[in-house]
Amino acid sequence: MTVRLRAHHLLCMLTFVGKGYSPAFVDNYRAIARRLSAGETILVVEGPDDICAPLMDGDTHCRDESVAGRDRQAAEAVSVLTGTAAAAGTTIVLDEALLERLRSAFAGGDLRTACSGCEWGDLCSRVSAHGFPGVLVGRSPATGEGC
Repeated sequence: MTVRLRAHHLLCMLTFVGKGYSPAFVDNYRAIARRLSAGETILVVEGPDDICAPLMDGDTHCRDESVAGRDRQAAEAVSVLTGTAAAAGTTIVLDEALLERLRSAFAGGDLRTACSGCEWGDLCSRVSAHGFPGVLVGRSPATGEGC
């Protein structure tokens, strides 16, 4: 199986600790975190993705231009860091080394351009500033524990 993620969710997954917009959103994201941690491949998509799914009933920000702008900024930052395009259609294998590289760059601020103005920015800053404790995707660099 493959997890479909929009580009800015490549950043959000780095600090996901089980908080979100609604209980359904969090439950879905936890399931995706387990899949990613188990080694499922990521397919970068344009627009709403597997994480957005519980929000797609009714009026949602997932289709807003501001969110698409976050995707473009995140794709560019991840592409520069990895030397590989992170545009729609790209497949990413999220191994421990890549996850640690992304988290290190995120903590250092190199991947945070897309996060400007995000309502979750303070939470993500706290998680990264403390070494990513309690993250649900992959291993926590601070504790070495899995999900």
